[in-house]
Amino acid sequence: MDTTLRDGEQTAGVVFANREKVRIAKFLDEIGVHQIEAGVPVMGGDEKEAITQICKVGLKASIMGWNRPVISDIEASLECGVDAVAISISTSDIHIKHKLKTSRERVMEQMVKAVEFAKKHGLYVSANAEDASRTEMDFLLQFTRTVKEAGADRLRYCDTVGILDPFTTYERIKTILENVDIDVEMHTHDDFGMATANTLAGVKAGANHVGVTVIGLGERAGNAALEEVVMSLKHLWGMDLCFKTEIFREVAEYVSRASGRELPAWKSIVGSNMFTHESGIHADGALKNPKTYEAFHPEEVGLERQIVIGKHSGTAALKSKFAEYGIHLSEFKAQEMLVKIRSYCVSLKRPLFDKELMYIYENYFGE
Repeated sequence: MDTTLRDGEQTAGVVFANREKVRIAKFLDEIGVHQIEAGVPVMGGDEKEAITQICKVGLKASIMGWNRPVISDIEASLECGVDAVAISISTSDIHIKHKLKTSRERVMEQMVKAVEFAKKHGLYVSANAEDASRTEMDFLLQFTRTVKEAGADRLRYCDTVGILDPFTTYERIKTILENVDIDVEMHTHDDFGMATANTLAGVKAGANHVGVTVIGLGERAGNAALEEVVMSLKHLWGMDLCFKTEIFREVAEYVSRASGRELPAWKSIVGSNMFTHESGIHADGALKNPKTYEAFHPEEVGLERQIVIGKHSGTAALKSKFAEYGIHLSEFKAQEMLVKIRSYCVSLKRPLFDKELMYIYENYFGE
């Protein structure tokens, strides 16, 4: 369940144009995402218009609207043409007391009424327990049983402030599923850098839905990243979702531009440095057999392998680079050139471009 268009756009300072929201939805559908949380219909205006457009373009994915447990919210979702709704309310005492200023009983009443209304209109319903990770377990189990009886199709377990660790996540999701027979979705945040790890821990405990965003966009430190979760499931656990992963880099670049958020070179899975080697030992190994320093093929996510020549390069990488241009570089010449190359790299504070390497070669050897 990708929520780039809802939680992703709630990243401070991010706004998608309507055409960008539609384009991102098409990309997500092409990748193979099963459900797209397209936004918050009750906001009206451009938001409602964009969600309506997404519902009309004939995507294979289910389209979900996000709602408070308020009938008018769900009516706005119905007007857009979505086939699924997320109905969200806080379940932790700190939220109930200080944000909602209400009671646990009132929280339950609102959710039951909203879920029953949505089910009466034929919608798939995700009952969202906001701040579930800080919710007292007995009440969370009571909440889960109640929304299931009201007709909810799944529980969204929200680690709203990202305070879980994978071990705690596993135990809590396991406890919920041992007590209530319901589908569970993991919705994790990355405040402590564990969003993807917590998502996987939830899956291991039995959760069968995961909420993600492209490049991990989302409130504060962001959500679990789509590309990280999909590739981790595939390569670490052998769970291939048959997604079109070869366009991950293209989609990441588009979302990065549309959101005005940097796509770091060091970003896991889709960062340009994922398959870039400079260190002599690493480059030598990658040239002999890419599997020595790469967990999967770069083509799987739309990237290419690169050998860059810099301060830490060795003769194997340098000879390979010159071989690309039909120049056979002897071990002696490579050793001599590396001294000069390393000096330049230190003064420039970066690797050298191919053209710069050629200038050094010409100046050094007069060829």
